[in-house]
Amino acid sequence: MTPEQLSPLRHTLAHLLAAAVGSIYKFDNIKLTLGPAIDNGFYYDIDMCGQKIADTDLPKIEKKMRELLPKWTEFTHEEMSKDEALAFFKNEYKAELIHEIDARGEKITVYTCGGFKDLCRGGHVENPAEEIANAGWKLDRIAGAYWRGSEENPMLTRIYGLAFESQEKLEEYANQQEEAKKRDHRKLGTNMELFAFSDLVGAGLPLWLPNGTVLVEELEKLAKESEFHAGYDRVRTPHIAKEQMYITSGHLPYYADSMYPPMEYEGGKYYLKAMNCPHHHQIFGATPKSYKDLPLRLAEYGTCYRHEKSGELFGLMRVRTLQMNDAHIYCTETQFADEFRAVNELYLKYFKIFGIDKYIMRFSTHDPKKRGEKYLNEPELWKKTEDMVRQVLIDSNIPYVEVQDEAAFYGPKIDVQVWSAIGREFTLATNQVDFGVPARFGLTYTNKEGKQETPLCIHRAPLGTHERFIGFLIEHYAGVFPTWLSPFQVAIVPVKESHDAKAKEIQQILRGHMIRAELHVAGDSLGKRIHKAKDMHTPYIIIIGDTEIESGNLTIERRDGTKLENIPLDTFLADIQKEIFDRN
Repeated sequence: MTPEQLSPLRHTLAHLLAAAVGSIYKFDNIKLTLGPAIDNGFYYDIDMCGQKIADTDLPKIEKKMRELLPKWTEFTHEEMSKDEALAFFKNEYKAELIHEIDARGEKITVYTCGGFKDLCRGGHVENPAEEIANAGWKLDRIAGAYWRGSEENPMLTRIYGLAFESQEKLEEYANQQEEAKKRDHRKLGTNMELFAFSDLVGAGLPLWLPNGTVLVEELEKLAKESEFHAGYDRVRTPHIAKEQMYITSGHLPYYADSMYPPMEYEGGKYYLKAMNCPHHHQIFGATPKSYKDLPLRLAEYGTCYRHEKSGELFGLMRVRTLQMNDAHIYCTETQFADEFRAVNELYLKYFKIFGIDKYIMRFSTHDPKKRGEKYLNEPELWKKTEDMVRQVLIDSNIPYVEVQDEAAFYGPKIDVQVWSAIGREFTLATNQVDFGVPARFGLTYTNKEGKQETPLCIHRAPLGTHERFIGFLIEHYAGVFPTWLSPFQVAIVPVKESHDAKAKEIQQILRGHMIRAELHVAGDSLGKRIHKAKDMHTPYIIIIGDTEIESGNLTIERRDGTKLENIPLDTFLADIQKEIFDRN
């Protein structure tokens, strides 16, 4: 079952959780806020009003949920006026929600089950007692969370629960989570010295250490090669820009909450770059364009900055600085299908390289009711571009799901969902259509009839950002990167000090051919030095002793434990160069 299908079950369990907490800690002594369904279960945010609660209390709360469950036979709902709702719930959190609902002109609805009433829009299972009893669920952990995600608001207690359609699915997920802990990119990133964070630099601003920088540069090399062969032109743009550019593009005010506050300078405002597209539009418009110049594909590994909330930062997966594998394709309407298809084919190429077997395209369309508010008010262009994207997906036979009200403000988009080697789902990349912003900047080309026409623009980032994609790869490979990507490709370990000179000679030869060969000549024992190389998941370990010096050949231990003996250096060099070149 999909998260959408499981949502009613999970949302019902959030209500049951709130009822159980209120029963144990007394409703008059706590303040309930809200409890949604999430991808793996549910949570409820509660102001405990000074009462202490910890993970050790979860079994007690879960027991109370199961005690209450038999009486949860069905939901009933009623509508309340704003005053009635405020009088009933009597806490500032519910009051804030009630005022917002009333301001939107929506009905204020209260749902009741098992004697427990809560402010809610609905979306529950029909027979809670039976359906929850047959499902697989449990309380998971307790965390802190700011009300509405803002650091300026009170800190609440968030109780998380897991919920799936069966006990078997719950256990499957639990096993996956145990494996995920071993592959946690934050732990492996520290152990393998890939990246670090510093309080002096700031939260969400990763520092790439030498080993991690290898990953960054190898991915950038892959992208640049692929884009060169696909006919892209590389560009570079500044890290800041004037406020007016973002007003013209429409990102202000649509995107203001995700941008850093402006800097006052020379009587104007400048913003840190949160996206590359407006800069690329300026490059397109810098010189006159003809239909013969299209499609024009502009690519950049541009650094962007997003003001993510501190409570949402998470290792490399959610950061405030993004090195984005970005490009913008300017094309005619007749060229669109081929260009959009080519971008999707680039995704598939990358999936093959990285061993990503399971993926799906999430096709996001707009909500017609929100045109002019959340989306550009261009009904005909919305229909045309959504139909065009849908047809490309169908013709390409690419698996996709269609979801409404998740498009970009300027056009439909595709978010690429992938699953790692252990089945964890990630959103990695995007492919977007922009029919609105080029016109805002007055971008045109001369068509065959000599008239000025506005191009379509495709925003695409097949590798997403370095930060998120590397976080995914660390967990996908469990730190055991393929040779072409590995920070250390070869470890050379001399048995004794008298073997150091030969080991250094071999290192120089390998590094002369751009092989990342590291020398392990420290004062530790041979066993410890070999163990250290293995801890870094080095693909090949070369042992240099008397035999190797006398024969001139190598003894090599592969990462999988197999050994190669009496191998000529030239043979090993040719083999590893081919492995790296092919990105096997």
